[in-house]
Amino acid sequence: MNQKTMEKLRYPIGKFDWEAPRTAEVLNEAIVKIKNFPTELNELVTPLTISVLLHRYRPEGWTIAQVVHHLADSHMHSYLRFKHALLEDTPAIKDYEEVRWADLPDASNHEIDYSLNLITALHHRWVLFLKNLSPEDFKRSYLHPERNKEYPLDATLMIYAWHGEHHLEHIKNAIKNGY
Repeated sequence: MNQKTMEKLRYPIGKFDWEAPRTAEVLNEAIVKIKNFPTELNELVTPLTISVLLHRYRPEGWTIAQVVHHLADSHMHSYLRFKHALLEDTPAIKDYEEVRWADLPDASNHEIDYSLNLITALHHRWVLFLKNLSPEDFKRSYLHPERNKEYPLDATLMIYAWHGEHHLEHIKNAIKNGY
């Protein structure tokens, strides 16, 4: 498989656009995406058989089930980072090794119901939290020490709206092509 094809499989909706505007309207649209994500994910994966849940979205990529578990892990981290950034002055966050997390027993099996339930509940709380942030709150940030980069909450919101869509496309590709 050539490099261009692998890049399209890896980033089916393209890479996150750091230069995209972060207006109030755009942020509200991102909150709606966060709100709707659990329903979209559930509708996509609930009917799948175990054999399809074990399809990979690209060669050597994660299975559909691992993507679902990853979404629960990643979005939990993000939700907590939002809270730390709101309550602390540019806190340094703890990173996690998502590839290694995906290999742990709770994230590498085909049983996804518990992660779907977690995502649904988490997103409900996350949206309640996000809807109550002020424009000034969205300018607060956290420090990612491994990347030596500050992440403002407005950008982080947009990253995670993108992140959900990004992985929904991975799942659709795995259902269709199954590596």
